Amino acid sequence: MFIPAPYLPAAFSLAAVAAWGSSDFLGGLGARRVNAFLFTLAVHASSLLLAGFVAWASELPFPGMHAVRWALAAGALGGFSLALFYRALAGGKMGLVAPVAAVLSATVPTVVTAFAAGFPGWRRLAGFALAGLGVWLISRTESAPSEDSARPKGLGMAALAGCGFAGFYLCIHQAGNGSALWIAVCSRCGSLAVTLALVSAARLFRALPWPVFAIAVIAGLLDTTGSVVFVRAEQIGRLDVAVVLSSLYPAVTVILARVFLREHFSRARSLGMLAALAAVPMIAG
Repeated sequence: MFIPAPYLPAAFSLAAVAAWGSSDFLGGLGARRVNAFLFTLAVHASSLLLAGFVAWASELPFPGMHAVRWALAAGALGGFSLALFYRALAGGKMGLVAPVAAVLSATVPTVVTAFAAGFPGWRRLAGFALAGLGVWLISRTESAPSEDSARPKGLGMAALAGCGFAGFYLCIHQAGNGSALWIAVCSRCGSLAVTLALVSAARLFRALPWPVFAIAVIAGLLDTTGSVVFVRAEQIGRLDVAVVLSSLYPAVTVILARVFLREHFSRARSLGMLAALAAVPMIAG
């Protein structure tokens, strides 16, 4: 199907939503069964092998050292943040940490882009606000009355992961306009190096059960796919548009959790879905 050029960045961003949301759902499942950092290491290793083979087989030109350095920095931040995110996902319902992480990861690059690339326009700004509201409503956890006064479990890790994801977006944007696939591969090298160091320092090495390893491979493939299409989205469009649209990935995670895990789908989440859907044309246009 032909997509008009002005809407290609939005199309790539929405593809990242599907890929990242599905990967996070699988990541939450896998991290409930083994240590989150060990599981994340398996995700990064498998995705690096798969993406590296595809990039090599495609004979795409390798990016320059400037792009490689920024991609490695992005991967280091993203890899550590993803491990924290999986750990927080494993600690309770999958909707617990997504709103804080997603809103923080989108807000910081949006503010930076407004200063660097200029005001995005009132319609897009309203769309950004609507998307943020939608993500919050979609992925927030419904607390019991007795829990309202307590700080939600995993909130600190969610905030730290969100800031790390924001750093990933900003660094990957600095990598420039080289091959999106090779930039994603270099980024994955940074992620793997950081996660490997964490697993080694904590002496967490052990064999993964085959079902968990299979989940890690699929999650890694989806996560790398999301990274590739996101890189392409920010290369051909504004960074804030790509980031805010891609931040809608919790919608996919929550829908999958509802379908497969029977997690509660409240009226607030339904309103959040409508807000997210309404925000897409406002941001993409």
